[in-house]
Amino acid sequence: MVEGLIGKKLGMTQIFDEQGNCVPVTVIQAGPCVVVEKKTVEKHGYASVQLGFVETRKIRVNKPVAGHFKKANVPPTRLLKEFRVLEGAENEPNVGDHLLVENVFEVGDTVDISGQSIGKGFQGVIKRHHFRGGASTHGSMFHRAPGSIGASAWPSRVFPGMKAAGHMGNEKVKVRHLRVVGIDAENRLLLVKGSIPGHRNGYVYVTLSK
Repeated sequence: MVEGLIGKKLGMTQIFDEQGNCVPVTVIQAGPCVVVEKKTVEKHGYASVQLGFVETRKIRVNKPVAGHFKKANVPPTRLLKEFRVLEGAENEPNVGDHLLVENVFEVGDTVDISGQSIGKGFQGVIKRHHFRGGASTHGSMFHRAPGSIGASAWPSRVFPGMKAAGHMGNEKVKVRHLRVVGIDAENRLLLVKGSIPGHRNGYVYVTLSK
């Protein structure tokens, strides 16, 4: 089978394990995903499948992309992502097959999840880089400023990579080795322990940890 699925983050909640411990979990709608394209070792040098995340609403695409889906005889999807086919897999998916969460994951698996982090806009150094800041009393004029960013005489410039205020968030983030604690096959839900990147209803890519 394939190494992962495309999903949508639905939010966080908590469950109780067999010992009665409270476990924080993230609920992910993992799939269903449809196989749009299949790549083989003989033709492409490696085995993988291109998956599309199936949604209820109709997706509008341009003519070149529409031809790609028409070739596979599947309706257009908003997202496409390529996943490797695991070595020694007994049932390799074919174009047009639908992959469900129970086909790929099991309770107890460890997964890696990547997604787009929440954008914070333009932020200062205290929030963006966790600077300590200056004193708040005794007439201090230095509170949330970054402080010295370099000497004036030499090199008379600011070195690249200096921690400063700027755009924060809205970047690709990957969280590794999260444990699958529950699967709801009927509602196509995947429950993983801990938090994952992105906002509610944001798209994520879930793959088995290597």
